[in-house]
Amino acid sequence: MGMRIEMWNTAFLLSQTELLVRIGLAGVLGWVIGNERRNRNKSAGTRTHAIVALGAALVMVVSKYGFWDVPDYDAARVAAQVVSGVSFLGAGIIFVRNNLVNGLTTAAGVWATAGVGLAVGSGLYLIGIAAAVMLVLMQIMTHQIAYLARESSHGVIRMTLVQESGAVKRMQAFLEKAGVAVSSVKIQKTKKEEVKLEFEVIYPYGYEKAALFSDLAEMGGVVMVGE
Repeated sequence: MGMRIEMWNTAFLLSQTELLVRIGLAGVLGWVIGNERRNRNKSAGTRTHAIVALGAALVMVVSKYGFWDVPDYDAARVAAQVVSGVSFLGAGIIFVRNNLVNGLTTAAGVWATAGVGLAVGSGLYLIGIAAAVMLVLMQIMTHQIAYLARESSHGVIRMTLVQESGAVKRMQAFLEKAGVAVSSVKIQKTKKEEVKLEFEVIYPYGYEKAALFSDLAEMGGVVMVGE
């Protein structure tokens, strides 16, 4: 009898150790993914990704093995909430500044990192490790390979001009000639006989905005220019 209890305890400890290894491995993989984001000074770095992966693995383990005494329980119900729960965390990473959306890639990475944690937590080691490697490689390749990194960027140019005939058209023509696409423009007249303009523009990949703003500031009739 004592031998059977001892064997059961040993098997129990081994199974619990494996589950701890799953959770720890998920945290390490999350750290690896987050390290790439940290090196690019993104808002969510190593700690965020590591905690998300570790937490997802923990929820997966609890979901699969925490309700063994409940008959006919659904092991996917608890783990399924990770997908929607991490979405709220991703929403906090995304922010809008000057009509520009930032953080989408990092938020998507955090969401995918939760998937890595779920995979490792469920015992799919190969899938979880391979997915983490693919995530890191995808992030690196899309930044290092010139063709994949060629993405246009959106921006806003705010200007104050001396009110005169054709000033708005002249500025829009100058921007388009400089290679900047104008998607929309807002015009506001002031009591100081000035015109305030707000151009929503699209910059080509690698565009030198500093030179553009310098040229705009030196143009006649320009009182103020900025983003």
